This record gives sequence, structure tokens and C-alpha cells, in this order.
Amino acid sequence: MALTPGTKLGPYEIQSPLGAGGMGEVYRARDTRLDRTVAVKILPSHLSDNPEAKQRFDREARAISSLNHPNICTLYDVGHQEGVDYLVMEFLEGETLADRLMKGPLPLDQVLKYGIEICEGLEKAHKTGVTHRDLKPGNIMLTKSGAKLMDFGLAKATAANTQSASTLTMSLSGPPAEQPLTARGTLVGTFQYMSPEQLEGHDADARSDIFALGAVLYEMATGKRAFEGKTVASTIAAILASEPAPITSLQPMSPPELERMVRTCLAKDPDDRFQTVHDLKLQLRWSGESRGTPGTGPAQSARKPQVLAFAFCAFAVLALGLFAITYFSRTDSTRSVARAAIMPPPDADFFSLDIDAGPPVLSTDGKLLAAAVRDKSGKVSIWVRAMDAADGRILPGTEGGGLPFWSPDGRSIGFFAGGKLKRIDVDGGSLQTLCNVSLAPRGGSWNRNGVILFTPNVDTPLYQVPANGGTAAVPVTALDTSRGEKSHRWPQFLPDGLHYLYLGRTIDREHMGVYLGSLDSKEHRLLVNTGFAGVYAAGYLLFMRNQTLFAQPFDAAKAEVHGEPISLPDRVAEVSSISAAVFTASRNGTLVYYSSAIAEPGWDIVWRDRTGKTFDSIAHGFFTRAGDLARFHQGGCLHVRRAIVVTRALALRSHTRDENALYQRHRPGRHRRHRTQPSMGTRRAGTYL
Repeated sequence: MALTPGTKLGPYEIQSPLGAGGMGEVYRARDTRLDRTVAVKILPSHLSDNPEAKQRFDREARAISSLNHPNICTLYDVGHQEGVDYLVMEFLEGETLADRLMKGPLPLDQVLKYGIEICEGLEKAHKTGVTHRDLKPGNIMLTKSGAKLMDFGLAKATAANTQSASTLTMSLSGPPAEQPLTARGTLVGTFQYMSPEQLEGHDADARSDIFALGAVLYEMATGKRAFEGKTVASTIAAILASEPAPITSLQPMSPPELERMVRTCLAKDPDDRFQTVHDLKLQLRWSGESRGTPGTGPAQSARKPQVLAFAFCAFAVLALGLFAITYFSRTDSTRSVARAAIMPPPDADFFSLDIDAGPPVLSTDGKLLAAAVRDKSGKVSIWVRAMDAADGRILPGTEGGGLPFWSPDGRSIGFFAGGKLKRIDVDGGSLQTLCNVSLAPRGGSWNRNGVILFTPNVDTPLYQVPANGGTAAVPVTALDTSRGEKSHRWPQFLPDGLHYLYLGRTIDREHMGVYLGSLDSKEHRLLVNTGFAGVYAAGYLLFMRNQTLFAQPFDAAKAEVHGEPISLPDRVAEVSSISAAVFTASRNGTLVYYSSAIAEPGWDIVWRDRTGKTFDSIAHGFFTRAGDLARFHQGGCLHVRRAIVVTRALALRSHTRDENALYQRHRPGRHRRHRTQPSMGTRRAGTYL
């Protein structure tokens, strides 16, 4: 029976109903002791004797009780009176995200801001050992102070903390007919936001919440649900087997990195998603900071109103950075600086930030570059270009291909497509299928003896197969479950063709890192502790750690690292969900990578006429550290295309310190000039020119 105004539950006086759902009723009430407005949640009368409903109600109280966070609705009190169990919560003024979405998609700055705040609340819950399991727009309240997570009635306490916390509350408005229904029984959650593993009856963990958050972010950005169907069955089928339409097809001005983040969240396999909500939060924060979005972190620069014009005109994307790392072992101080840009083919973009595409790859001699590109129709192919040529070309027969790798002689490329490992001659010759793999392989490498080493699936060890085919693939390594190993991936043969590097992905970070293995031995040895793949190049082992690219001296003949790692000055993009950093290197010292393009103050974007006269300013005090995004003016709009950027020649030297570097920087209205300044700060083991 509904509570009437004036009814008292302990010291709480009911004032008016706020909303009702299948599993609870929420009322506005006054705390007579503290004279404050609160929200009181009770079980509806028809469920008061239902053991399952009472269990869920109690679970919510236990879960919310230890969660104290600005982005989680606070629990004040619990009580029982005359057969009525009730929870007393923070009263939230605002609207649910579901109500807001009835008006259409959110602006990008709000998507990023609320996305970060939701991540903050989920991160607190996960660290306390609580999985929400029913994250959806109706359980997110938008208030003046930010987004608040509500309704932890389906929350599950993990082994990490049995005294878990929870937030409480529910949607404060009755669900309209088109609003999704919450499943009850074995499948707990809301169908449209449930992860594949939940739908298949498996246990949910933090990555299940990340999937749901990906669906929420998609809906915030597009105004449409990621997965829809006319029936429950068709909705489940869509989640298990289909991909949502690209965000850019619904909102063309959405940045590519948002598309990538959402796709990673919505990966079918939990291992292919962001492994923690903290990782997703950092990506959202970076995207917001690079745009100067308020509330996403400390802005790198003050962006003026003209930036709005730039935001609507520019196709701002992550750039590929290309460093020529020359003369690693030389100690002379003369170094040249070069800047150029390698553009993708017409009407296409580089696709290397997608989890199925892999980074661009250089041939062993550094003369050829291969990369996955995607045309306007969405078709992905392998594109090859000589580093000294003006244009590249698509390799026919590589449609749907990704994760390319070169033969040692640079005449052929191995790649994965449609659940197959294939090889193709670069001159457009024979295309050969070597063996079957899953739809989620994790890299390959080709040695001088005609052996291809590869990872066929997200949870497998390394396998080998002859480069000419004809023989079934056989395992080379074995996962050590005692060390929590989950995958061996991203292999790379060393010059001797016998030893190889690979990333050992483990549950705990202590054993995760770049390992050394050999085809003639089952033993393997940890070289460096890191969460990303490593690459050997020109006497150095390159690897990522703490969002920084390091180069550590590596004796390939002895297969040993020595000396101190040297941090390189520019940041490399990461795809943390698959433990991949988006870079590659050749043995002559050339390094190709996607720059993380962190915003840097001190740059202006202007339009000039043919005489060099400035006639308009687009943005003040902002550009990317990549510094050389290809720019062209067309139809009154500044366009920025995804490019491979040749930024400078870089040298690593092991016995110098506190030296200065000469560099150029140009600001509008000033003459171009040289200045001498410490290069990227003092490094213990080297300087950079």
C-alpha cells in the first residue's frame, strides 16, 4: 500500500511520492531531526513478503553502506517499522540520464564530463569490491554537482571485499513504455546494457560494468541505444553477435578516439575491453583535456571562442608520428631535424587504433611501411608505401585484413582476416591462406627460416606454422597458470631467427611483461616488467611504461638487457584493452608510432593568404605535440587529416647529460627564430636532439 503524506517511518516524515518501479517505491521525505530533505525507498506491498525481493533490497543496503563518493548517491540510514523495510538516501535534484536522453544526444563536452564522473563512481565501487551489474541511463542521476550512480540493487560483492558498499536509489520516474525492462531471475540486469557474458549466464565482474558503460556512452553520444531489437531475443542476439552502427555515422563530428573507446568497451570478449574503469577514465580525461573541455581535468590552454569554429570544421584525429632514430651508438653532437607527413590514401584513414587492425609496421630494412586503412564505406584493407615514395597502394586481396607483419626480405606480408592467417606478395602476387585462427588474433612475426610465430586467440599461447603452409599450426609456448598467465601475444623474432620476444599477459602485474623465448627451448625469461608489447630495434629494446616510451640497451646476440632505460620525449598512443602500444620499429632505427597528441600551449592556428598575410585566427594557444598534423584550407573550413608525421631525427647517447638542444618554434606575428633550451628536461642516461 502506498504511503500517504504525513506518514512517519522513524524520524522521517513522508511528503510526496517521487517514483515507483518494479522493485521499489521512492518518496520525498523530511528528516525531522536534522530538518533536511531525504529520499526514502521501500519495497512495494506486493513484494514485502517476497524473499528474493527482500534479498535484493538488503543487498542494496549492504552495498551502498560503505560507498562514500561524490559520484554515488549516499545512504544515510536503514530501518524497519511495522513490516516496512526502508532505506534513507541523499535527495538528488536533477533528472536521470534516461530522461535527458529523451531530448536527444548530449553535446561532446557533456559526454566526456559525465563519462569521467561515472567512471569515478564505478572505480570507487570496484575498488571496494562491488560490481553494479545494472548500469543504465535510468540509474544515473544528473545533478548540479555532477553525475551520481544509483540503484545498486543488483550489485554483487566480489571476493576482494565481502563487506562491500553500495549506493542506493532507483529511477525517480516511472519507466515509459519504451524504457527497457529489468530482467529478474538468472539473468540479472537490463537486457539492452547487459554484457555477453551476463547473457550467457557467466559471472559478471568489473568488465561487465565497463561493457554497460560503453553502451551508455554510445547512447549519450548518439541518442540511440547501442543494441536494440523488437523482442528480448532479438536484443540478446544483437548483443552477442552484432556491432552497433559507428558513432560517426550518426554524429559525424564525433572524434575518432571516442569511437575507439566505445568500441573497446563493447568488445564481446571481456579480455578485449578496458581491464579497469580507471583506464577508460584516463582516456576520456585525455580526450577532454586535448579539447579544453571544462570538468575533464586541468586544461592545457585557454581556448577562445574561435575554437568553436575549429571544432565544427576540423576533423581532429590522432596523428601518426614518425621518428627517424638514427645513429644510436654514435656520440657526436651533430643531428639533423626533418619534418614531413605521410597521408593515407584518398578518401581513407589509417585504422591502426582499432583493436583488430594493429599498428603500422615497417619492413626489416625500414624502407617499406604497411598499415590498415579504412575507406568511406568502412572497408578495411592493407596499404603499403615505400618510405621514399610519394604515394602508396592498397593490396588487392587484403580486404578485412589487419595486424600485418613483414617477411624478412620485405617481399611479402602476413596478416589476419576473417578468422584466417594469410600471406600475400607485396608486388600483388599470390595470396595464400596458411591456417585458421579466431576472430581475435594477437599478432605475428616471420623469421628468416620461414617460420611464422603468432597468437591465434586472446587466451592462447604462441603457435608456429611454416610460411609456405601445408602443415598444421603447433603450440610453441604453454601458459603457466601458477603465474596467472592468460595470454602470450605480440611476438617478434630477433635477428638470429631463433629467439623471440613476446608479451606475457598475466592476472597480476608482477609477472606481466616482455619475455624472451626460443624455438629450441620451452624456457622463457622476463626481460622488462610492463603492460605492453616490446619491440627490438637497432640494439635497443623499446617498451612502454607509465605512458612513456623507453629504449633500453639490448644485446641481441646474448639476449640480455643492460644499462639504464632511456625515456623518449614524445608519448605513444596505447590500446590498453589488448596490451598494445601503437608503435613499430625497424632494425635501422626507424620508429613509427601514433602520437597520443597531448595538448600543448604556445601554438596558434591561423589562416594566411598567398602573400603570408594573416587574415583570420582559428585557435589560440593550442595545438598538438605531434606539431605537424597535415593542414589544408578548403571551402572555408580547416581540415585535419590523420597523418603519419615525420617530426625529427632523434639520437640516444649514453654518456652525456645537461646538454642543450636547438629547436624551432613559430608563433603568429613573430619572426621564426632559433632558441636554445634544455631538450625535454635532463635525463639520467641521454639527451635528445
